[in-house]
Amino acid sequence: MTAPPPRDKRPARTDALYRYVLEHHPPLEPALRELVETTRARFPERAGMQSAQEQAPLLALLVRLTGARRIVEVGTFTGFSALAMARALPEDGRLIACDISEEWTALAREAWERAGVADRIDLRLAPALDTLRALPAEPWIDLAYLDADKGNYVRYWEELVPRVRPGGLIVADNVLFHGEVADPDATGNAAAIRAFNDHVAADGRTEAVLLTVADGMTIARRR
Repeated sequence: MTAPPPRDKRPARTDALYRYVLEHHPPLEPALRELVETTRARFPERAGMQSAQEQAPLLALLVRLTGARRIVEVGTFTGFSALAMARALPEDGRLIACDISEEWTALAREAWERAGVADRIDLRLAPALDTLRALPAEPWIDLAYLDADKGNYVRYWEELVPRVRPGGLIVADNVLFHGEVADPDATGNAAAIRAFNDHVAADGRTEAVLLTVADGMTIARRR
């Protein structure tokens, strides 16, 4: 007798299910909630660049699980993910935030100051590759979060991996790119993310999982 095919365990990702997830997730702290709302009001056409709400508690949990004290973020926008991670850092922890927009990060600075974590965040406004290449070359980063221009993901990865300590993490956002990565004929950013995902999967320096959280997240542990 032929065994039946395995049952598909993937639930339909409906609006109702998403609301249910958020209802059973740690609620956003007031500073984070305010930043979400302010970003939508000031930059409505760009608000989709902000990390999803469910990612903030996840990033904070990863900071605490790893005991991270040194974080590098590539792509800061209005500071939502940086704020979530900085609040999870110990008082002597530090986060280097890389971005190129003075306009967007001005809102981030305001939010960090109000939340009392501005002294934990070192914002560096410059092309991120320049910032990364100027960092110490030895492995010292506990956690890196990658959420910037997709065409440079592989280059960012190659700068970050040697600088992450054994046991440290690299977390990359948007690795499903709205589902377009499944198309072998993908172009533009989707093609760049396909190349990045293949690059990570083949990199023996890390062990990585690709999760269907938000628009896809890869969590990679440095061996």
